[in-house]
Amino acid sequence: MRAFSFLPLPLIALLGQSLGLMFYCLIASRRRIAFKNIRVCFPELSDAECRRINRHHFRLLGQSLFTTPMHWWISKARFNRLVSIQGRDHYDQALASGRNIIILAPHFISLDVAGFRLAQERPMLTMYQYAKNGLVDEIVKRGRLRYGGELVERKASMRSLVRAIRKGHPFYYLPDQDAGRKGVFVPFFYEQAATYSMLGKFAELTDALVVPCRTKIKPWGKGYEVTLCEPLESFPSCDERQDTARMNEEVAKLIRPHPEQYFWVHKRFKTRPPQEQASGVKFYK
Repeated sequence: MRAFSFLPLPLIALLGQSLGLMFYCLIASRRRIAFKNIRVCFPELSDAECRRINRHHFRLLGQSLFTTPMHWWISKARFNRLVSIQGRDHYDQALASGRNIIILAPHFISLDVAGFRLAQERPMLTMYQYAKNGLVDEIVKRGRLRYGGELVERKASMRSLVRAIRKGHPFYYLPDQDAGRKGVFVPFFYEQAATYSMLGKFAELTDALVVPCRTKIKPWGKGYEVTLCEPLESFPSCDERQDTARMNEEVAKLIRPHPEQYFWVHKRFKTRPPQEQASGVKFYK
């Protein structure tokens, strides 16, 4: 993987997207999951349009297999040449306010890019999933911390995470995967989804502004575009369900302009509300 990082990004994109198309053809189970997610979230689109988005999505997934580790090793100067930032004034004004910052970063395919770019300016706090393989875990941690900051394991206590946010480091938060039975059922686009409800609690306990963030892969190896949006107004409301639904609405706003960029192969709707669970009907067949 490190050897691939020496290649120019357009060539990496070509190789990766070709591999992604092969995955699209061969891995039928994940192709069906992604199509189901896209179909449910975009009912206004035809099946043909949903399939087109799905194919593009798999191409970008293939590209990310090479570019994600590339970001761990290429020079800082080369990395920064690949990244442009939109809405920078929203982030700067939030920092100038003196309040803590939570960056709402949904699972876009190259979401690590925004974290790496912003961590160069001030240490970034983020959560991670411990890898069972010790060598892999060490490589991932080194890569994610190459510009400084702090990693908090996903199973760590809420108290330790709140203390870390209060240190003043921006918290790069990814809360938009299936939360299982511990989640709150609120709409994600048009379908009920088990959702982590911690964003509002973190914002309340740390007096933090929440800044939505999207990372877009530009076509054919031209780099990345990071978009930082205005901080959420009147958030949190101190109502858990309302704040969680609001978070999903903001995530949907980020996804809609470029749906192919979102991580659709995840079973976002795997955990079903109790009434559906009792019926025995499976969402993903």
